Amino acid sequence: MTTPQATSVPPQHNGLPVGKMPELRVMPAPADANVYGDVFGGWIMAQVDIAGSLPATRRANGRVATIAVNSFVFKNPVFVGDLLSFYADIVKVGNTSITVNVEVYAERNRLQADIVKVTEATLTYVATGPDRKPRPVPPIESLLHK
Repeated sequence: MTTPQATSVPPQHNGLPVGKMPELRVMPAPADANVYGDVFGGWIMAQVDIAGSLPATRRANGRVATIAVNSFVFKNPVFVGDLLSFYADIVKVGNTSITVNVEVYAERNRLQADIVKVTEATLTYVATGPDRKPRPVPPIESLLHK
């Protein structure tokens, strides 16, 4: 009797960014949509803001506040039941500000693994202190030695 040889199959790219972990994954509920099942843009914007704030908070080593939505593009509709994955990358760090790019993908028809990019946005956050006033973003070296 022979045993089948193991073959190395490369991981398939299913439409999600390769080698990156999402900051947030969420599935919209019926309360997040209009009567036609389309998810409200404002609900998506709120989730994008949360996803963007996560790397900004880590980089600022503390509280941040959203100060600008630099761009926001809805590329495809989002439906109740879509599994949304939010990917966020810091694109710029200033003295007190952190700019983050967020991309959102919807996983539809999970049996068929239909992945669609639905939104991309760029937001700017400001690091704030306990008084909620802007404070300097700490140098990256100081964060590495903690």
